[in-house]
Amino acid sequence: MVTDLPFLLQSMAWPLVLLLAWFLGERLHEAWQIPRVTSYVAVGLLGSLINLPGLTDAVPGLPFLANVALSLVLFELGYRINLRWFRHNPWVLALGLVESVVTFAAVYLASGFFNLPTDTRLIIAALSISASPAGIVRVANELRSAGQVTERVLHLCAINCLVSVLALKLVIGYWYLSTSGDLLQAAFGSIHVLATSVAVGALLGVAMPALLRTQRIQERDVTLVFALAVVLLTTMSYGLKLSPLLAALSFGIVARERRVHLTNAQRGFGTAGDLLTIFLFVYIAALLDWSEAGTGLLLGLVLIVVRTAAKVVCNVGAARLSGSTERKGLLTGLALTPMSAFAILLLEQSRLYGFGPAGQVLTVMAAMMLVQELLGPLVTQRSLMAAAETHVTKE
Repeated sequence: MVTDLPFLLQSMAWPLVLLLAWFLGERLHEAWQIPRVTSYVAVGLLGSLINLPGLTDAVPGLPFLANVALSLVLFELGYRINLRWFRHNPWVLALGLVESVVTFAAVYLASGFFNLPTDTRLIIAALSISASPAGIVRVANELRSAGQVTERVLHLCAINCLVSVLALKLVIGYWYLSTSGDLLQAAFGSIHVLATSVAVGALLGVAMPALLRTQRIQERDVTLVFALAVVLLTTMSYGLKLSPLLAALSFGIVARERRVHLTNAQRGFGTAGDLLTIFLFVYIAALLDWSEAGTGLLLGLVLIVVRTAAKVVCNVGAARLSGSTERKGLLTGLALTPMSAFAILLLEQSRLYGFGPAGQVLTVMAAMMLVQELLGPLVTQRSLMAAAETHVTKE
């Protein structure tokens, strides 16, 4: 019997790559305290560079699985958001909104020096608002970080993600209007998706806690129920062409408000969550095209500096007003550096839903995403460590 070598390599690619990513993540974290997600990204980039068979497009269903993985993280992020804090300290909410607008404007203006089409500049600016919940939440969990800077980073990350989705949907609506002239389709493609995604997530956030209260469920089973609900929500969002990421974030926020207890030990959704995290970062990195990274390196570096500066300046400037210090504002702004996983999946989702420029934008932003993927989690880790809010001790 003759072995089909390409088919064999394609079949073995993902298990081998995930195993390698896990091994390197553990070794490098133990030796030099490098965030595990950075190692996962490096393995994915290496797989993309050598064009490993079966790593990306050859296996169906990978975008859906990646959205499930990120949706679980977004649910957890939403679950850690305390809406009462916004009511007691509205300056934090105002800071998140102002910072999002300033970041959008700064990146849009900076990208104008590179001869990019207006549509592309608008999309890049909308994506640059976001901070990566996967990178930030995983690094915070890894460090067992807790404190004022950590809470601000998590809350601002959630605001950034919400505003980024809103801005991108408005850009998509503008694109439909400018290309087809159909105002109804433009409005349907933006306002409808946003409102329905939030409504579906909020509805599930009310229904699931009510269901749990009617059952005698062990504490560990609460995590399983929420994980299954997130999978259901992602499937439903795909079927209705909604935003699974926005729906999952809304689900977590409302579930938190319904006072369902989720213990610290259950954060990250256990072993299954760890496996999906490894997959998510390897998959996201494997989507980047290294051949385009060199041509857009200057653009990527300029946009990274502008985006980071916008977030740092806003957080430092509003530190005293929002009840913090300038030093903590600086660390908060730096900790919001990661953005790639959320932004890339937003682009992929938009491309699947028929948004033409999405593929071109991913090519233009390849260098920016590559640097952010590798260095972003490291900046977040060092910022939280500098804030002295980590609770990791050596054996």
